[in-house]
Amino acid sequence: MPRHFLDLDPENNLQPARGTLLVSEPYLPDPYFRRTVVLLCDHNDEGSFGFVLNRHTDMAVNDLMENMPPIGSQVGIGGPVQSSNLYYLHTLGKRIIGSEEIIDGVFMGGDYDQLRGVLKADEKLTKHVRFFVGYSGWDKDQLDKELSEKSWLVAPGNKKRIMDVRTTDLWGATLRAMGKSFAPLANFPEDPSLN
Repeated sequence: MPRHFLDLDPENNLQPARGTLLVSEPYLPDPYFRRTVVLLCDHNDEGSFGFVLNRHTDMAVNDLMENMPPIGSQVGIGGPVQSSNLYYLHTLGKRIIGSEEIIDGVFMGGDYDQLRGVLKADEKLTKHVRFFVGYSGWDKDQLDKELSEKSWLVAPGNKKRIMDVRTTDLWGATLRAMGKSFAPLANFPEDPSLN
């Protein structure tokens, strides 16, 4: 039986895994994660963690880290866990020792001093790095429970979507990219009672 074009509960069969995106359902009541897109950096039997890609602070990296070249990169709010720590994703690959590939061409972490040296040598490379304070974490089975409660949809990740900081509505753009059955969710009002 064909689904109605305004179905607000489309079937989402993609399973969470490293490199996938968690897209909050439009009716997720949690104010912290409302209309967020989270890159899952790991998902296993012990838990999950990732970074919110579409929440930002008013601070630049230089406000948080000493001896960083004057790059002015905006800092994302990766999540509520360890929010006093700075994390980073990049596309510099193995140029940064100790970095770990999350999905084709996107790496996490690595030697901070080496990263700083690379950015000092060529400030244009800052467009290849995204900084975050904190991360989003789920204990064992917690994310699976939230998925069963329809708090999240799972979308495929890709380098462009993860690293592009210019998209003003990453949440809506990600839903629309998931296909026709998910696109109407991007237009769901923030407060349905006001509609």
